[in-house]
Amino acid sequence: MGSIATTRLSWSVKGRQLLDTIDMQAPDGKTVGLLGPNGSGKSTLLRLLAGLRRPNTGTVRYDDTLLEELGRRVLARRLAVVEQDVTAHHHVTVRQVVELGRTPFRGRFDALTGHDRGVVDAALERTDLTHQQDRSWHTLSGGEKQRTQLARALAQEPREILLDEPTNHLDIRHQLELLDLLATLDVTCVVALHDLNLAARYCDHIVLLRDGEVAAAGAPEVVLTPDLVESVYGVKVLVDREPATGTLRVTYLASTAARGADTRKSPSDLCQ
Repeated sequence: MGSIATTRLSWSVKGRQLLDTIDMQAPDGKTVGLLGPNGSGKSTLLRLLAGLRRPNTGTVRYDDTLLEELGRRVLARRLAVVEQDVTAHHHVTVRQVVELGRTPFRGRFDALTGHDRGVVDAALERTDLTHQQDRSWHTLSGGEKQRTQLARALAQEPREILLDEPTNHLDIRHQLELLDLLATLDVTCVVALHDLNLAARYCDHIVLLRDGEVAAAGAPEVVLTPDLVESVYGVKVLVDREPATGTLRVTYLASTAARGADTRKSPSDLCQ
């Protein structure tokens, strides 16, 4: 396992500040949820953590090593990234996509070893794709593509995984199975999520973003409070415990933005 930490991380484009002085930690073996409305900076932060973008200021560390001091091959042998939208050539199979996870461990022209094939087999089995491994990529549904990308990530045998809204396109069963799987892995996960209840159930630590800044960070019980959720999302909620599991539960009551719009009606509207 490994840890990830950022210190005063900032990034802007064309004069627009998208992330501002982000401090966050993902400790060894923990699942850290990135939450926040659309445009709050979740995907941007993940790309900075992955080294796909360079910050304007601040640092990213993997254990005690600065990200920029890790070579690409070294980073690829420890970090896997599962993005929202991934394209692939139409004529590759599910298995061939998953085999790409072994690329950092092979020479450019080296064939897969018996160990490589065993790792790929295990990744396919854990993501319920063994029976679909010979299917063409372009015939897959969105959810099947997402699970294939997770299998590719597992084939890297990573110490850390970054996931950008991995439950998108998945039905309820596969959402739960994917997050159950992440919880069993001996890796550090940073996962961007929209569903507050999934975050409450599966995340050890939550970083709540608002307009590119950290609005709050801590355990789900600390972050998912009615006041904070209303402040960040503009939604009134009830927070209690789910009776069957005891898990923190968020129930949405009303949009404060919608109510605010009602109170701003013009006098002529009120007279109608």
